[in-house]
Amino acid sequence: MNARVNIHMPHVATGAGEPLLFVHGSLCDYRYWNSQTAVLAKQFKCISVSLSHYWPAADAFAQGAFGWQAHADELAGFIAAMHLGPVHLVGHSRGGCVAFHLARQYPQLVKTLTLADPGGPLQIEGTPPAALPPATERLRAEVADLIAQGDIEAGLEMFVDSVSMPGIWRRSSSQFRTMAADNAATLPKQFRDPLPAYTRSDAAEIQCRTLLIAGERSPRMYRNNVDRLAEWIPQAEKQTIAGASHGMNVTHPASFNRLIQNFVGAL
Repeated sequence: MNARVNIHMPHVATGAGEPLLFVHGSLCDYRYWNSQTAVLAKQFKCISVSLSHYWPAADAFAQGAFGWQAHADELAGFIAAMHLGPVHLVGHSRGGCVAFHLARQYPQLVKTLTLADPGGPLQIEGTPPAALPPATERLRAEVADLIAQGDIEAGLEMFVDSVSMPGIWRRSSSQFRTMAADNAATLPKQFRDPLPAYTRSDAAEIQCRTLLIAGERSPRMYRNNVDRLAEWIPQAEKQTIAGASHGMNVTHPASFNRLIQNFVGAL
């Protein structure tokens, strides 16, 4: 793979020490990690990025097509151009899948890997090709239609509740809802770019120490991914945050930050 050099990727850097790079998931951007960087910057150099097509970059200025592979490549280019590597890489949800493949394809750039509720299907040997359940596909199509029709609020509520738990959108902070609305246009693009399935052979290529974090109340898909990847990745350990669902780093920041500190700081 060839990394796209991109030193113009929107990002926020705070603190000093070993680099801790945060990769957001769906509907998010570098603001998603504020509860982490505010605390962990006391110990590490924290860099949170906004992937191309996400806020604050307008679509007209986005470099290249929207896609998980393009995002992995541009992150690799960013790490190399900014002379950050190897980094302690942290990815959540869709960003977890991007981080997984960055660590697999560019192992020289990643010192440790943390995957929180990594998104994407799971391919088990001897079973049919992995795919999203038909009910999920129907829901995503409805979400895309709502956003296309301008009913942003309804589309975001349907999607966010589906990947976390019913009612979570209405209980979310105004800051989170604003961030999601700012990134609503990326959701239909994401649906047209399905994430690749995790396989045992791909996971075996991860060479660095890896921490997998699940929310106790996260949808089963994410917990299954954490369980299986913990078995497949050679140097992996698994932790679960009690009472948390998919947005664990926002709703349970102290627990999440403690896991990161203990894992990365153990080096």
